[in-house]
Amino acid sequence: MKQLRFYILFSLFFTLFGGGIYAQEQTKSESKHYADGPYLSYLPDGKIRVISTHTDGELKDVVLDGMPEGFALQVASHSDRHKFEVRLHPIRRQSWKTSKPSKLFVLSDPHGNLDCFVSVLRGNNIINENYEWVYGRNHLVVIGDVFDRGKDVLPIFWLIYKLEKEAEDAGGQLSFLLGNHEPMILAGDYRYMDKMYEELAKKLEVDYRNLFGPDTELGRWLATRNTMQIIGDDLFVHAGIGEDFLKENLTISQVNEEVSRGLFMTKQERNSLSPLTKFLYGNQGPIWYRGMVRNDEKYSPLHINILNRILEKYKVNRIIVGHTIFPDVRSFYNGKVIAVNVDNKKNFDAVLGRGILIEDEKTYVINDKGIFFAW
Repeated sequence: MKQLRFYILFSLFFTLFGGGIYAQEQTKSESKHYADGPYLSYLPDGKIRVISTHTDGELKDVVLDGMPEGFALQVASHSDRHKFEVRLHPIRRQSWKTSKPSKLFVLSDPHGNLDCFVSVLRGNNIINENYEWVYGRNHLVVIGDVFDRGKDVLPIFWLIYKLEKEAEDAGGQLSFLLGNHEPMILAGDYRYMDKMYEELAKKLEVDYRNLFGPDTELGRWLATRNTMQIIGDDLFVHAGIGEDFLKENLTISQVNEEVSRGLFMTKQERNSLSPLTKFLYGNQGPIWYRGMVRNDEKYSPLHINILNRILEKYKVNRIIVGHTIFPDVRSFYNGKVIAVNVDNKKNFDAVLGRGILIEDEKTYVINDKGIFFAW
């Protein structure tokens, strides 16, 4: 009887006080606002629309008659921790083949985590405290997947966009390759998207993918990103290429153009566009195929003889991929394939590998403090 009385009194206390505290915390959490944007789109009448949200909950939706002189976008991370300015620049597709620079720095799959992305770039003297390119005539490669999981998708895109021009002006280069999550979002597949983007789309009454459509600045930029690229004697691709890909007998230019052709389409539209488009966006295509780094039968693991034929066809010595997460940077086939995708947050916290640096004839695994170890 005493136990029952205690339980009733405890329940009443929790309802009046504990439950109230919980309700207040829940309301506070639900009302939290994040900075996002700016989303820049070009309207049919020649005007420019700029949308952004702020940590105070304010939504700014501005239409400009044209591009003002000296126009610059003010970009902030979701928490306002990172802020930088972006000026628009001419957009064009990079060459699918370039010479090897003195230093080639390679990362993959930032997935909306700007803290980790900035940390590794600063820690390896690629950008400074003002988010400016300081890597000179060297080359940075990001092998896809900025979309999904994190809350800073847009700031990472804008930072890459900004640094691309600064690198070019310095005689260097920044290359962003398409991953599988770029086409997923642009096809309307939002399985891994952070809730804050769903809420923004609902508030604007738009389909989220249209904020990156072909009538937007970042959409135009994404439409000209490569899927495969050769730098020196290394081939870069998000996921990998296997025997079925080899049988297609494709040039790298064909791959880049065809993937771009279907980028803003739904899965059904891509499948009906052409057999080649369907293949390139499928499990055996370059943005999904895992058989270079996984032995499970379902991934169609790649035989070393086929790998050697692929290397010979494209006249490269190695293939460097992202996509498949490993505890640290890994090499396969006696160094002929290198996988650079890791859990960025875990590896950041543990000061483990985050990518690679290719300098002269050596390859180094790097972390947020510089060189981790050499191969």
